[in-house]
Amino acid sequence: MDQLRALAMLAGVLFHAALAYSPLMQPIWPLADRQASPLVDAVVWLPHLVRMPLFFTVSGFFAAWIIVHRGPMALLRQRLRRIALPFLLAWPLVILALSMSTEWAANHVQHPSALLSLIAEWRDHPDAPRLPPNTAHLWFLYYLLLFGVLHWIIRALELAKPARRLLQQAPWLPLLVLPLLITPALASVSAPHPAPEGLLPQFWAIAFYGSFFAFGALLHGEPDWMPRADKLLGPLLFGSAALYPLLLWRLQVEVPGAANPASSWAVALIEACLAVWLTVASLLLGRRWLDRHSPLMHYLAKSAYWTYLLHLPLLFAVQYWLMDRSMHWGWKFAIATTATMAGCLLSYQLLVRYTPLRRHVG
Repeated sequence: MDQLRALAMLAGVLFHAALAYSPLMQPIWPLADRQASPLVDAVVWLPHLVRMPLFFTVSGFFAAWIIVHRGPMALLRQRLRRIALPFLLAWPLVILALSMSTEWAANHVQHPSALLSLIAEWRDHPDAPRLPPNTAHLWFLYYLLLFGVLHWIIRALELAKPARRLLQQAPWLPLLVLPLLITPALASVSAPHPAPEGLLPQFWAIAFYGSFFAFGALLHGEPDWMPRADKLLGPLLFGSAALYPLLLWRLQVEVPGAANPASSWAVALIEACLAVWLTVASLLLGRRWLDRHSPLMHYLAKSAYWTYLLHLPLLFAVQYWLMDRSMHWGWKFAIATTATMAGCLLSYQLLVRYTPLRRHVG
């Protein structure tokens, strides 16, 4: 489970780096490069649908584990030490770093993205609207704190009995019911679903990610569910392989933007099925391939939290610099990811691994 959580977080580095070369993101991503490839869109939206649902599923599992083995107060202390404090300290630093790199890019980049050009124009107008404050890529910490409170309330009031009974039924039943439950949430936002970066909790994000957090917490109390579901791995992979090309086709028709502020119900249902089925498939594959000690995976699991906190400011700085470089987008992607990962791992080794910071982000 810990290795799955690490892989889900590290996939975020690759995902964010790839957005610069996604044709679908060209109008709305500040790092959008003048080079883009349909190949990126063909690949990138699959991990987008599974990485954070998988992360919240594993987080829910560990939250339930802590409550059962150490008690509710231990979970509260862990949430304050591992989530609340890093969020409060990292948030202003991340926003400052992103703002500084964007300001530099607005002044120096000769081939800016559409959004970066708009930001540069806004600076010249004193009455231009100010962007609302946001949590950037740290939004997941914000929601983990919220889900921790909701988890405690639901356990205290014993409200999880119907969901627990659902997991005790045939393993294929939750794989049909859960997508139906989260489809309304996905139908209320554009497709692919955005990051809920606002300071106010968003209903769709609570319903969507909260469902996966709850699923993970329930899995801890039903340890036989995954062994029973193992026989469904093949159908899950086959169904996902069949649905994903359909999603890619619909994204070309329902291009996200002002004309399509919310996805159609059909697209939302496809997204929901892919998110649930691929998350469960990842859990089942993890049981087969990751349930053993690996020094490399152990190191990546320990460094993944710090890497995710730090990666976006580094990635912004590198990809803004790469915008004016005349090289193939594939080389730019490789440079951006390598430099970002190297910076994150080097700083983890120097600043976190052997220091008191490891108790909070190591």
